[in-house]
Amino acid sequence: MFRYVRLDTDPEDKGIDPAKPLLLRAENNDTHDSGFFRTSLSGNAPPQKLIMAAKNFSNPIKAKDADVLVLTESTFVESPDLQVTDLNFQELRKVSDANPQQAGILWGSAELVDFKNLDGLALKATLYKPENFDPKKKYPLLVYIYERLTQGVHSYIEPRPGHTINVSYYVSNGYLVLEPDIAYKIGFPGQSALQCVLPAVQAVVDRGFVNENAIGIQGHSWGGYQIAYMITQTNRFKAVAAGAPVANMTSAYDGIRWGPGIPRQFQYERTQSRIGGTLWEYPMRYIENSPIFMADRVKTPVMMIHNDADDAVPWYQGIEFYLGLRRLGKEAYLFSYNGEPHGLRRRPNQKDYALRLQQYFDYYLKGDPKPDWMEHGIPYLQKPGVAIPETDQ
Repeated sequence: MFRYVRLDTDPEDKGIDPAKPLLLRAENNDTHDSGFFRTSLSGNAPPQKLIMAAKNFSNPIKAKDADVLVLTESTFVESPDLQVTDLNFQELRKVSDANPQQAGILWGSAELVDFKNLDGLALKATLYKPENFDPKKKYPLLVYIYERLTQGVHSYIEPRPGHTINVSYYVSNGYLVLEPDIAYKIGFPGQSALQCVLPAVQAVVDRGFVNENAIGIQGHSWGGYQIAYMITQTNRFKAVAAGAPVANMTSAYDGIRWGPGIPRQFQYERTQSRIGGTLWEYPMRYIENSPIFMADRVKTPVMMIHNDADDAVPWYQGIEFYLGLRRLGKEAYLFSYNGEPHGLRRRPNQKDYALRLQQYFDYYLKGDPKPDWMEHGIPYLQKPGVAIPETDQ
């Protein structure tokens, strides 16, 4: 895959001069290696390769008065540092050391894994391993899903808190992390996820270094929906964390995406939710893809986050699923951070949730002690950001 790289520094020059050579950033769609080619709009010669490597190269910036380029290169292990080179990429010279503290930290590695979904379609997943990985040991496995994620196999992931698992942090603490690509069939988004994720997990389990009693899965938004659906169909996972999931497509269909202020109907009919038509054309598709109607089948502990200012997925979707699970006597935990949107923005809340997410998975997948909040909940006055009123002494 090629993308044009603009090297002109004049902001007023928005065109492409057909007489000049073009620089293209390239990415291999199978390996996700990246690099640069040169081509011309005149003639029939194929693009000329300048550099290609198992790295993630940023688009270069050209010096104003010299044929010198600066760009970053990175891998999962290598922090993106500045590199200087010429227009032919003859030699890249590292000129920064942005992350020296990483040398004292256990990190990990990233590799692609081949598997086939239940329809026989060839797909890939990214498998992250701890730096001190021993193939003779059995490791807990965390799966993270959205749609297709293997394009990030060479991307550097800095440790930081948030509303999803941080891959480098978890592999540094003894987990395997798997990110499988998912292919979809219109009308069956939930089943599509199930038919891709389970074979990807099995492909890694078959290698012999996974503790099969310690497999968890986490995802947010669309990933959270797919997890909520899958646990109504399988007991493969020891524990799951589903962030901001749609639980009921029939009620979410006629809702509003409060951020842009637009109806949600389009995304179910034609885009991400992939139902393929209106609620009245395919009522059973909407019901059969909604976890809420099958919540009685769930046997897996569920941890959720859904904030009351969510501007993408209505807050009531998380409440609906949580209350349904609790009404059925299932083990479920719901975190809601007041005033936060679809993803956590405030640093204290990010740190709070990241810690609790780790405690949850460490308890179920590593056998660590059960955190107090799982036993007794969190009183309102102990919630992050809640101001405790002063009282008269």
